[in-house]
Amino acid sequence: MKSLREKENLHVVFWLFKDFAWLMHYRGLGMAKAVPTILLSIWITWKSYRSTVSDFYHNLAISFWILGNAIWMTGEFFFNDDIREVAMRFFGAGLVVVAYFYGWVNARTPKLGEE
Repeated sequence: MKSLREKENLHVVFWLFKDFAWLMHYRGLGMAKAVPTILLSIWITWKSYRSTVSDFYHNLAISFWILGNAIWMTGEFFFNDDIREVAMRFFGAGLVVVAYFYGWVNARTPKLGEE
């Protein structure tokens, strides 16, 4: 894989397989796909830190979202859905990151032609 875009596309494939396994109650496949989905999301976020500010904040929000998603799935598979509150914190963190970006960072970043 040569480009970041290819890795982002692979990340989506992992995410879809994870969610499909969750839907179908395939615990082994769901847990096996959660790991590369999370790791690739974190790697993409790390790489986007050196790219554009917008990409970084959106990828950070996605990473929080996938962590929350995987925790929720794990809770449904193994803990009688008793750890959903933990997952909600990660979903909330993703929303806070996006809100911070649009409310603070993006609002203060000069747009092309406004400099």
